[in-house]
Amino acid sequence: MSTTQWAATLTVPVTEGRDHIDGPADAAVTLVEYGDYQCPYCGAAYPIVKEIQQRMGETLRFVFRNFPITTSHPHAEQAAEAAEAAAVQGKFWEMHDVLYENQKRLDDRALHTYAEELGLDVERFDRELVEHVHAARVREDFMSGVHSGVNGTPSFYINGVRHDDSYDFDTLLAALERAAS
Repeated sequence: MSTTQWAATLTVPVTEGRDHIDGPADAAVTLVEYGDYQCPYCGAAYPIVKEIQQRMGETLRFVFRNFPITTSHPHAEQAAEAAEAAAVQGKFWEMHDVLYENQKRLDDRALHTYAEELGLDVERFDRELVEHVHAARVREDFMSGVHSGVNGTPSFYINGVRHDDSYDFDTLLAALERAAS
């Protein structure tokens, strides 16, 4: 008797100029996270990923994609749009970090304050949020996650294959190091 093995894989490959990428294009391993800025589990994973990035250095390419679960997290979509608004001003990773470090304060007033603190063109930032200029980009990330088998956050993909094990530091690092070798 044989068994069928099935693994969820990325349906939208990592692309320079489209994705938010931290690390070299020729890194030995790519870690993609589908995350929600208001999700407490993503908040718990955030320092783990940061530590893994430090540990692995240039052998790791980290990619973040938006997956706001609006039914549970009322500020997640607006926070994702705020990250995208910061991205067009060259400050995606700075906003990404601020949002995760301030998960309990993601209302519009807080987002405005973060934009000020990051030195963004705040008038432009506020206008883009009000007009939902980046909603389509957030939706595109979300749908790519749906098509790739994301069923919760955070969801991690290592070299294009969903990581279905724990994302605690030791387990995730071991999986990444195996994939890199």
